[in-house]
Amino acid sequence: MANKHAPLVTNYKQYDSLRRQGVSKKKARQLANTSTNDDSSFGFNLNTRPAYEDWTKKDLYKKASELEIVGRSQMCKTDLIDAICHH
Repeated sequence: MANKHAPLVTNYKQYDSLRRQGVSKKKARQLANTSTNDDSSFGFNLNTRPAYEDWTKKDLYKKASELEIVGRSQMCKTDLIDAICHH
């Protein structure tokens, strides 16, 4: 797993956790590379942002559309979440 993020990410466990919560790759990398867990320095609090599992399928589809994910119209909610997180 470490090879997937190396050398840009210093805390792979935190990075993967943030990505599963729906945080963008860039933001997750920034947070995982900080020396503190204070998310407020990045202008948002992870506790106030809903996890993708809490989003409706319609909202997930809209996000997938914004990200131009191919095949989104045939995806179920779980597939949309996976596609968004791995985009």
